[in-house]
Amino acid sequence: MCSHQIKFSNQLIKPEELADLFKMSEIRRPYEDLNRLNKMIHEADILITAWDQEKLVGVARAITDFSYCCYLSDLAVHKDYQKQGIGRRLIELTQKEIGEEVTLLLLASPIAMDYYPHIGFTKVENGYLIPRTR
Repeated sequence: MCSHQIKFSNQLIKPEELADLFKMSEIRRPYEDLNRLNKMIHEADILITAWDQEKLVGVARAITDFSYCCYLSDLAVHKDYQKQGIGRRLIELTQKEIGEEVTLLLLASPIAMDYYPHIGFTKVENGYLIPRTR
């Protein structure tokens, strides 16, 4: 559990740190593919992290044009740190980065469907996707 003050940062992280966080947050991501995670880190437009001292406990990773839309591709919080407002704060910091003119959107995992309306997201029904093949 969190006994320290959580610090938020825009610092780059190592693929190994992201892999560990994805495993411990129980989010479904390719945590075993460090090359892919490295690309996910370096190609993101926004990367905001949450730290308990030297331990990565949360991440928000987003792709945006900083003008009209922003896709929040990852929101992950270590399972021992969930329900402490870290995810909400990561979203607030993401919104601060993109400004008031930009829509923040995401695809929720089935286990998080009840979480997002609770923190201000509106459910939409008018979306489509072509899923990845690997």
